[in-house]
Amino acid sequence: MSGTRVLVGTRKGAFILTSDEAREEWTVDGPHFPGAEIYHLKGSPLDPDRIYVSQSSGWFGQVIHRSDDGGATWATKDNDFAYDGVPGEHQWYDGTLRPWEFTRVWHLEPSAHDADTVYAGVEDAALFKSTDGGESWSELSGLRQHDTGPQWQPGAGGMCLHTILEHPTDPQRLYVAISAAGAFRTDDGGETWLPINKGLRSGEIPDEDSEVGHCVHHLDLHPSNPDVLYMQKHWDVMRSQDAGDSWHEVSGNLPSDFGFVISVHAHEPETIYVVPIESDIHHVPPEGKLRVYRSRTGGDEWEALTEGLPQENCYVNVLRDAMAVDQHESCGVYVGTTGGQVYASHDSGDSWTAIVRDLPAVLSVEVQTLS
Repeated sequence: MSGTRVLVGTRKGAFILTSDEAREEWTVDGPHFPGAEIYHLKGSPLDPDRIYVSQSSGWFGQVIHRSDDGGATWATKDNDFAYDGVPGEHQWYDGTLRPWEFTRVWHLEPSAHDADTVYAGVEDAALFKSTDGGESWSELSGLRQHDTGPQWQPGAGGMCLHTILEHPTDPQRLYVAISAAGAFRTDDGGETWLPINKGLRSGEIPDEDSEVGHCVHHLDLHPSNPDVLYMQKHWDVMRSQDAGDSWHEVSGNLPSDFGFVISVHAHEPETIYVVPIESDIHHVPPEGKLRVYRSRTGGDEWEALTEGLPQENCYVNVLRDAMAVDQHESCGVYVGTTGGQVYASHDSGDSWTAIVRDLPAVLSVEVQTLS
């Protein structure tokens, strides 16, 4: 029988939740790195006992840790994230220029093509790569040095590279998303990059066909159909059928098309999940009801999934890395909230249970399906 491991990053440490395939009884291990902000932790798809952690704190700065035994022990790895050459400048909120300055690692993406390769998305926005399991890092500087780089500016949470997607069969193709620059694709392993934002509309941008400047919150794809991309933008849920070359809106009947997360069902490439949030000011669920919405048609037509979720007086947020799916035959879906709950569904979203409560605010949720 296979098991399930849920990796939870919070404002005050990392937690590891484990269960068998039934996903009914859960054990909670943690906090690991108590008191530290854990923006993200994720396991290798090729070696599930290898887990990477991004730890941030005001005292110790950015620290990368790696476990090779499923989180039982940890080793600190290289934390030198140095931009190539002269970093240059980008736009600030008020339109003035400000030097690129490294702050933290937002997202870690262990490769599905090589067990020792892992990518790191950082703030200020750049992409780094390690080919030795985090022992050393080098910048894929073609992204930051793109001609549009000086036009990039932060979103409300900073100018962060927060999403990294590998193509399932072509290791040379990667997708990334940056707040608030937009989405980009490389077809040559990171040497050169193409902005893929055609069709996006952002009210703050005078030019509707602007190449960059869009606040993309998250991207996802299904490995069986990797040219179809889904996006949760600052406002709007979007879909691309041509690897990001063009986008169209699929928000449909959602109560709000603002949100942070979007995930694709493990076995149904047209089934997607979002969590609508009332607005970019309030950052709470509409009407105080926490609802996951599911579309079985790749967008436009949505159904509210509410069984087991709080439907009154709920004023939490679900941040951009805080939803994930497992690979079990009956696909599990997992959502973490800023109120410290992690909700799980083992029936593709039809019903939900809080598998842990009262954690610090959840920043990220990742899931490993263990054999």
